[in-house]
Amino acid sequence: MGEIVWASASVHAPQLLTRPPQEDQAQLDAGIAAMSALGGLLDETKPDALIVVGIDHLETFFLSAVPTFAIVSGERATASFAGHDYDIPIHQPLARALLDGLVASGHDLAYAQEALLGHAFAVPFEYIHAGRAIPVIPMFVNVYLPPLPTTQRCMDLGAAIAAVIEERPERVAILASGGMSHYPGTWKYYDPEYEFDHWVIQEIEEGRPESLLELTGEQLDEVGNGELLPWMVMLGAIGRKRGKLLSYQPTSHHGHAVMQFIPEPAGRGQAHRDMPRFGGFEFKGQGYEFYKYPEPATFPLNKALYLLRTDDELRARWVRDMDGVSAALGLSAKQAAALKEMRTDAVVAEGAHGILAITAMLTIQQSARDAGIVVDRV
Repeated sequence: MGEIVWASASVHAPQLLTRPPQEDQAQLDAGIAAMSALGGLLDETKPDALIVVGIDHLETFFLSAVPTFAIVSGERATASFAGHDYDIPIHQPLARALLDGLVASGHDLAYAQEALLGHAFAVPFEYIHAGRAIPVIPMFVNVYLPPLPTTQRCMDLGAAIAAVIEERPERVAILASGGMSHYPGTWKYYDPEYEFDHWVIQEIEEGRPESLLELTGEQLDEVGNGELLPWMVMLGAIGRKRGKLLSYQPTSHHGHAVMQFIPEPAGRGQAHRDMPRFGGFEFKGQGYEFYKYPEPATFPLNKALYLLRTDDELRARWVRDMDGVSAALGLSAKQAAALKEMRTDAVVAEGAHGILAITAMLTIQQSARDAGIVVDRV
């Protein structure tokens, strides 16, 4: 009979790999140290496979196909981010068993036999997996392109994963890669909801994951915590177990949390203050504000950003001939003008997805600088 012998949740912020000088390096070091401690627990528990429940920042998938849940089921898990590349074997028997078993239990998953993974996987591959001889199974939860799965559906999926594992011989580790409060590519980037984060940690440390089941996708968007959905999958898989906070770093733009669940940790990691519900946050109830459903009229702009981020040759041509390439990409005059400003807020105002906008702009701006063009800001 198979079992889950290791379960954790971890931040995957790109700054942990890129180490920008403007970041508080001590905060980054603290998160990395906590992730490394989780890696040490892999050595103790010796799992046969590591399931990484992560997300997509419009790196692996695009608007041409947006799976709610997906498994990468090919022979290798490949990830690439900021000059860091990973190529790890996938545990084929368990990946296939999960696909078959989850579909049989009423959870319809997409799958890809080939996929290039982004930093939601690259960061834990670097600091938690860290080159260990443990095959992986990458799994995706859609958290940035509404409609999102419900918290209850994610918990149910986790329970179904556990049921499949119970019928297998493997000892399995499961990692939720994501969280906590952050708003990349939006006006609220430097104003995370740290108190909400602390409330979530309190509820999980006290073994009350059901507190999170009341949260809707719109509410998670409002508090910058859509990336809690992979946590819900992991929590559903392990049942009602207390967690322990290993590190929480309130960076200027992001709550970085690392938590351990299995093996059962001793003690709690956060001094609880009997916090009010939702950490005192009062929801406006106005629907998705930060990461909305991309309207079809915005598709040319979003596709242009995706192509300019991923195609070096196209990006080099655009820098030399912004008007001509923008016209070839089918952009409207307003979309093309916003793109030429090379600012995240300008393209977001025209309907670009915030995550895609900020990642594309960082790449576009660097190409512009390389071409001798002065760029003021993101």
